[in-house]
Order: sequence, then C-alpha cells, then structure tokens
Amino acid sequence: MTRYLYVTGVSPRSGKDAFALGFMERFSATLGGVGFFRPIIANESDPALMLMRQRYRLSGPLSDYYGYLAAEAHHLIGDGQRDELYKTIIGKFQVLRQRFTAIICEGADYGSSLPGQEFEFNLELANHLGCHLLPVLNGKGRDAAQLEEDLHALCETLQHHHSTPFAVIVNRTAEAVATTLRSTIGATLEQGTSLCLLAERAILDMPTVGAIGQALNAEVLVGSDDLLSQEVADFKVAAMELPHFLDHVREGSLIITPGDRADIILGALMANHSIGYPKIAGLLLTGGIRPAAQIVRLVEGLRRPSVPMLLVASDTFTTALAVSAVESHIEANNPRKVAAALGLMEGLPLALYDLNLARGDRESHEMTPLRFEYELVQRARLQRKHIVLPEGEEERVLRAAEILLLRDVVALTLLGDPTRIKRRISQLGLQLGSVTIIDPTQGELRQRYAEALFQARQHKGITLQMAWDMVEDVSYFGTMMVHCGDADGMVSGAVHTTQHTIRPAFQVIRARPGHQLISSVFLMSLPDRVVVYGDCAVNPDPDAQELAEIAITSAATARQFGIEPRVAMLSYATGDSGAGSTVDKVRAAVALAHARDPELKIDGPIQFDAAVDSGVARTKLPQSEVAGRATVFIFPDLNTGNNTYKAVQRSANAVAIGPILQGLNRPVNDLSRGCTVTDIVNTVALTAIQAQSQ
Repeated sequence: MTRYLYVTGVSPRSGKDAFALGFMERFSATLGGVGFFRPIIANESDPALMLMRQRYRLSGPLSDYYGYLAAEAHHLIGDGQRDELYKTIIGKFQVLRQRFTAIICEGADYGSSLPGQEFEFNLELANHLGCHLLPVLNGKGRDAAQLEEDLHALCETLQHHHSTPFAVIVNRTAEAVATTLRSTIGATLEQGTSLCLLAERAILDMPTVGAIGQALNAEVLVGSDDLLSQEVADFKVAAMELPHFLDHVREGSLIITPGDRADIILGALMANHSIGYPKIAGLLLTGGIRPAAQIVRLVEGLRRPSVPMLLVASDTFTTALAVSAVESHIEANNPRKVAAALGLMEGLPLALYDLNLARGDRESHEMTPLRFEYELVQRARLQRKHIVLPEGEEERVLRAAEILLLRDVVALTLLGDPTRIKRRISQLGLQLGSVTIIDPTQGELRQRYAEALFQARQHKGITLQMAWDMVEDVSYFGTMMVHCGDADGMVSGAVHTTQHTIRPAFQVIRARPGHQLISSVFLMSLPDRVVVYGDCAVNPDPDAQELAEIAITSAATARQFGIEPRVAMLSYATGDSGAGSTVDKVRAAVALAHARDPELKIDGPIQFDAAVDSGVARTKLPQSEVAGRATVFIFPDLNTGNNTYKAVQRSANAVAIGPILQGLNRPVNDLSRGCTVTDIVNTVALTAIQAQSQ
C-alpha cells in the first residue's frame, strides 16, 4: 500500500508549501509517525524543512530529510551525473521509508534548484520514489481560458512522463474563474483525477519583514520578533517629499528610503500611530547610512516601538529589486501563516485526504497531542459556533482570535472599548475583519442583560440597578450573552482570576438537568498522549457521591474529545492495601459510579504509579482493566488535584488545557493567566465542541 505523497509546483510561486503542510498535519494526526523529505534545497535553513522539523519533531540529522543542496545538484548535472543524483536521492528516501508509516515529499523549488527543468525533474523523481503525485498550479492573474490552456499543457506533460496525479490543485483562483473552469475542464483530466480550485489567501503571499531582512542580509536597528513577523503587502520607494509620499502609503507597505531621510523616517512613524493613515509594515533604510543619532534616540525612547527598522548597504534601486524577488514562506515561528495555510487546506474535500494513506494497519488509536489538536479544530469547524471572549484588549486573546478566524473555526465576539481594541489590533498588525466588538458599557444589550440578570438573581436580593451595574463587568456581560442565547459559549481568564470568570456562570447558567454538581477537568497534553485530570479547580473536598459524579462526568468529557475513558480513582493506597477516611471515600465513590454506569471502566482506590505504569499494575492490580492504562485520573480533593496538575505541567513540559467546566447548561471555560496563544485557540475550539452537543 502506497503511503507517500509528492507535492510539487507546476510553476513558480504556486503555494505548494501550504499543501505540503496541510497533508503533513492531517497524516501526522491520523497515522502518527510521518516523515518529510525534500530532494533539493537551496541551503540548510530551507523554510519548509525548518517548519516541518520543528512542528512535527523530526529527530536525527537534518541531512536525513533532504537529498542535495542546490549547488551540489547543479555540479552533478553539469558533470553529466544526473543518474547519480537520482540514485542518492532515492537511497535517502528509502532510508526514511524504514522509519515512517508515511512520507510527504515536497518537490524542488523554481529558481534555486534546476533552472528550466524543475517540473520535469519533480515528475521523474515522483515516479522513481513511487509517490502519489499532487501538482499545484498558480492561478493568480489567470482567466478561465488561460488556466484551461495551462491544464491542457499540464496533462500533455504528465502523459509524456507516464504520470497520473491523484489530484490537481489550482491555487489562488478567482471565484468567477473557478465557476467557469469547473464547467469546461472536466474532460481534460484523466478519470479519477480530482480538480481542486482554491481562492487566494493574501497573507500566504506576503513575506514578513524579517524574511526580507534575512534575504537582504539586513541589520536590524529596531525590531522585536513580533514586529519582524509582520507581513509586507507591498513596498514603496520614498523618493518624494513627505507630504506627497504620505499619499502613497498603503496598509502593510514596507517603506524603502535612504538612511539620511529623517523626514520620511519620522513621518512614517507618526503615520503609523495616526488613525488617519494605514499601518505600515516597516522601514528599510538603504545606502548603509545610519539615521542621525537624534533620530535613533527618539525612536529608542518610544514606549513601544511599532515599526521595525532595518538597514542594508545597497542603494535604493538595487534594494527595491532585491525586495521584489523575495518569496513568501510559511515559517515555524509565524503561527498566523501556519493557521492561514491550514485554513486554506480546509477548502479541500475530505475524500482527497484518503488516497489510501489514512487506512493503514498501523493507524494510531491512542490520542496523541497532535491528533488531539487537529481533531479539536476539525470538529469545531463541522458546526461553527459563536464564542464570546470578554478580554478583548489582551494581546494573546487577539492573536488567538486571528488564528481561529483564519482557520474558520468559530465566529467571535470581543468585549471591551471598541476604539482601544481596534487600535490594539492595528498596532499588532492583525487581520480581524470579521470579528464583532461590543462595548458592555453602552447600547441596548446592557439593558436587556441587566433585566435578565435581575430575573435570574432577584431571589438573592439583586435589584435592577445592581444588575445594571454588574453587567458592565465583562465576565457578567459575556455570561449573559451565553445565558440569553446570543453566544454559544464563553472563554475567559487570560487576565482575570478563575473566580471572576466562573462565578457568573455558577450564578446564572447553573447546572444541566441531571447534574447535581458543576466540576472541572484539565486535558493534559503530554509528549505522547492526552489524558484527563479532574477535579483540579472547583470542588475543594467532594464527598463520595460527588466524587462518583465527577468520575462519570469526566469520563463523558474524555469520550466527547476522542479519549477512550479508563478511570483511575486516585488515593494513597491501591486496592485493599490501605485504610483511612480518604481511601474509604474513594472506595465508596467507585462503588457508586459502578452502580450508576456498570459499563464504565473504572478502578480504585489506586495509586498514581499503578494507574500509569504497566509493570507496577501487574504487581498491584493484575486483573484491572484500568491499572497501567488509565486515561482519566480523578483526585480525591482539590488540594491534591491542583498541585498534581501543576507539577506535571511544569516538570513534564505538558500543556494543560482548562479548567474545562462540566455540568453547566451552556459552556463557559476558564484560562490560566499564564496561558499561551495556543492554549486559547484549543480552549475556544473545545468550548465550541461542547456547545455542539447542547
């Protein structure tokens, strides 16, 4: 069974990186160990290779994952040793086949590998390696007639090389062109070959300021990692005087100007802070001329520089030509582009991922971290929900929101002062055009939510005026959005405490019918699997009845997120080996849980080592279905659970997603104040999944 895919561009700037990444993501999630290979790279800092190596933790020497450097390949071909080139590449690929269940091979680039021969070289090599072929065409600026000619020419080339692709992708296709092409091109492709027409994602075609700087060997005068990761939509050579130049500035422009043009430098910085002008991507100073000391001092004295500034030795004309030649790449340290690429791949039909790659007998059934994150996003997208994020001015929340929108995971509402949020979005250079922003202090919604809160809490002595004051708080306002059906779920806690986040939900949304208790779990993403810890955030000292409910609810949560529940009820003793009030409580909870759900795989009391280590389990509980294989861990009290999850998080470098609240009528979830952008993305996705089942 063939599990190898060769992704190649038919022409320059096809965007094949995005498709190699998308298939790598899919098969890493479904198959486990997936390798990546490039036959020829320009140098060992190849962006695609660096991205795959870091994101998918490809171990071993870098040379395992590519055939030749471009200079070496040119030398061999120039000496008439093309066959030797093929043999070495095939040999290295065969070595990878012994290590991986599937391999994504990304073809040689145009211009840096085999000038004038790239596509035919890639076709021949795909045949030699026995890979499924996926050619990618660049449809930008091409009308339907031109693309039809391109596809006819492609088919003739494929036939000449006896190559049959399982699909052909035309990237960056205008919608009107795609509609026409679908009705005219059917007979051109061989039967069984899919044609996929995908729209342009502008962010993927924009190189970052940092990438341009690296390509031009520029010196960074001003620029944090965030500033250097800003995308460049176009570049402007500033030769005019400042007033005329400002008329030509566009969103995302890179300004190229000699280093002694203090007027342009200061004007660009001021324009970037003005709401009257678009945000520029950066300043590229030419001629090796450093700005005057006073200008440098002024820029360095800004509280938060928002414009990166780079310096090159070349003159302005030469620099502009060099900038125009820099291609955009998906880099490992740019989550926005990764999200945009994966979002682009969502436009492919699911059947296209099949090609017998995901049906192998070694498909992984254990929930690995990568598979977990992949399936979170995929399941959330199936039934798109609306999530409210009360902390709308927080940078991590805004960056996560952009990733969620780029991947079309959910609809989002941000709470806060719209002017300040929009200014923050502009400062960060984010694309959040489809997000809704609501000011909790203004508008008819505040009155509506105050009345709803009054109805829900008047029995506790809350007056209408008190309710009016309370809903000004973003946590109450967001909770009322969910309670009143204006949002499907809420995620908060990046800057607020757990109590501030979840207290309104306990007061207003309350427990679902059939649930006596609201509890929590953390999804612990360990290096090799994902497990469930509960309750680590809500109930200080649950009794046996409450502990049984926590166990059953946590098992249901695990099942909801694709984790087969095997529940370990933890204590300081295993089986009948100990006694004491805590052990007795756990023992009683296990009996109650068994009575409520006889099919649930649950065991306890059990010590942590017996729950996770098969060797210890064989000694202490040899007949247990859970011991040594537990996936859900229930702690006897909050003190034990909270300390354990934090100890594992820090010492095992695990990602703790949560706390995820269980038993609420509608989903509200909390974040750690130390959360990362990835934590927020995952928590929003799982909140959307919870909302799908309610």
